[in-house]
Amino acid sequence: MRTVTEHARVIADLLVPTPVEATTLTESLGLVLGEDLRAPLDLPPFANSAMDGYAVRAADVAALPATLPVSQDIPAGRTDVGPLTPGTAARIMTGAPLPPGAEVIVPVERTDGGADRVRIDSAPAPGIHIRTIGEDVHRGDVVLPAGTVIGAAQIGVAAALGYADLPVRRPLRVLVLSTGTELVAPGRPLAPGQIYESNAPMLAAAFTAIGAWATIEHFVVDEVAALRAGLDRAAAGTDLIVTSGGVSAGAYEVVKDALTGQGVEFAKVAMQPGMPQGAGRYGDIPVVTLPGNPVSSYVSFEVFLRPAARAAMGHPDITRPTVTAPLSAPLDSPAGKRQFRRGHLNAVEGTVAAWGGPGSHLLAWLAGADCMLVIPEDVTHLDAGDPVEAWLLG
Repeated sequence: MRTVTEHARVIADLLVPTPVEATTLTESLGLVLGEDLRAPLDLPPFANSAMDGYAVRAADVAALPATLPVSQDIPAGRTDVGPLTPGTAARIMTGAPLPPGAEVIVPVERTDGGADRVRIDSAPAPGIHIRTIGEDVHRGDVVLPAGTVIGAAQIGVAAALGYADLPVRRPLRVLVLSTGTELVAPGRPLAPGQIYESNAPMLAAAFTAIGAWATIEHFVVDEVAALRAGLDRAAAGTDLIVTSGGVSAGAYEVVKDALTGQGVEFAKVAMQPGMPQGAGRYGDIPVVTLPGNPVSSYVSFEVFLRPAARAAMGHPDITRPTVTAPLSAPLDSPAGKRQFRRGHLNAVEGTVAAWGGPGSHLLAWLAGADCMLVIPEDVTHLDAGDPVEAWLLG
């Protein structure tokens, strides 16, 4: 029997970093920068006004109040700005280029707002309200280092520097495959002995939530040849194949039967839920086989696949945020297994409690949990008040 740590290492070693690809700004959101992003220009690229007002020479506002003729209007975006004539003022808008010779920006609130002549009642010191060249970024600076997760602010600075796309790590391409003749697509009528398929949409959604591209191969029947044919048909261009079901010790474990001897190794992992697991390669493609019970499948994703997939996509933080909180009620755990229990945090009291029973079929309780309690292998009982580690699922 493998430990959780050993099996996590097996799965992590299967996945290699995804390639760096030029991706449009909007499609880069949430992805990870694969190379340092350097500034091809200064920001600001030219000196400009930080206020609506008047650009003047310092000597012309040495004695105040002063009335000056307005020699030019400079709106934002003007490209033919001439030098400021001594003894005059230029009416200027926020973001507009500073005319050569101007040293002071007088906000309009300190004037009478004149268009032909302006009376200036008071003025700030030279340089105030002036954005200088390179004040934010100098040409050649590393603005975003490799490994940066791209968010709205990162897209903003990249766009300001003129980048239309970014070198980011491509999302992991995942094929989620479910097996079982008992599975029926939601929305269709159920016959006796059938259940609605939940694992594939749940796992695909879990991968999508971390930025991967997930597709679903629906309902491969419980036949070895059909499963292998389905894999051959759907696996092209895939970075990872994930199956759920068919890996236990029963008589109809099609995934185990189809992939044993094909590069995938099956093992028991010392955990609850999720003991039957498998990992390896089908041809050149990494394969992770998860147990079929829905809670076991989801817990396995959180424990093994989420961190491995995020690492492959370059994310600096691959694990869930964790807290340690006291239990509000006693809790038992099986000896020799790391138990993962659905949990619920009480933010008012600062405590945590198990949410529902340990059964791996209790999917509705999973949907209501906001954390996952992690109980070590050598702990069989915790009393109320004992601290426990909780992975935050929100």
